[in-house]
Amino acid sequence: MDVIAGKERVTGQGGAGIGNVWLRSPRDNKGEPPLTRERIVQAAVALLDEEGMDRLTMRHLAERLQVGATTLYWHVATKADVIDLAVDAIFGETSLPDQRAENPRDDIVVLVNTWRQAMLRHPWAATLPARQRPLMGPNFLAWMEFLQSGLARAGLTGKRLNAATWALYNHVMGATATQSSLQLSAEEARLGREYLESRRDQYPTVAANNYISDVDWDTSFTVGLNLLLDGIEAQTGS
Repeated sequence: MDVIAGKERVTGQGGAGIGNVWLRSPRDNKGEPPLTRERIVQAAVALLDEEGMDRLTMRHLAERLQVGATTLYWHVATKADVIDLAVDAIFGETSLPDQRAENPRDDIVVLVNTWRQAMLRHPWAATLPARQRPLMGPNFLAWMEFLQSGLARAGLTGKRLNAATWALYNHVMGATATQSSLQLSAEEARLGREYLESRRDQYPTVAANNYISDVDWDTSFTVGLNLLLDGIEAQTGS
C-alpha cells in the first residue's frame, strides 16, 4: 500500500492504483485466514451504529473481530474500503419492489422514503463527508437503477435525468444529515425564537415562519419531495 499526499492508494491487489473497492478484483480465497468480508462488514456497521465514524479505525475494527490487523488487511486494504462496503450493506437491508407501479412517481416516492429510513437507522452514513468517488456497490446500484428507470419512465433523459437524480439524492442525504445532526434543546429553541423576534425588522420572513423551531422532519421531507416531483412533472408534461 502506498500513501501519497495523505491518501491511501492500493497497489498489488489485482488493480494497481485503483482506489475504489468495487473496481478491484477480490483476493483469491486460497490460503485465506479464517475471516470473511461479510463478517467484517457486519462488524463495521455495528461499530459505526454504536460508536460513530470517529471510532472507526482498522485497529479498533480488528479488535472487535478479535483478529490481528494483518488478518483484517487481507480482506480490506483501507478504511475507505470498509466504509464503502458498510454503506452498500445498508442499501442491501431492504429489498426493492419486484414490480413497477403504473405511475412512476409512486415508485420514486417509495424508493426515496425507504432510502430516508435507511439513512435514519444508520445516521453516520448520511453525515459522511462529500464522496471522493461514486458509490459503486451492487446494492446501491440496484437502488439507483430503480430510481433512474422511474425517472426515465416519467419522461426524463440525458442531463435532465441526471440532474433530477442528484436533486433527489441531495434531498434525502441533506434532510437526513440535518435531522441526525441538529439537536436543539427546548431552551436553545426558545432563545433562538427570542433572538429572531428581537431582530424582526432585519429578518421579518425568517422570524415569521418559525425557522429555528420547525423540527417536523417528516412533514418537511414530504413537502420538499412533492415540490421536487411536481417540478419534474412540470418539465415532462406528465
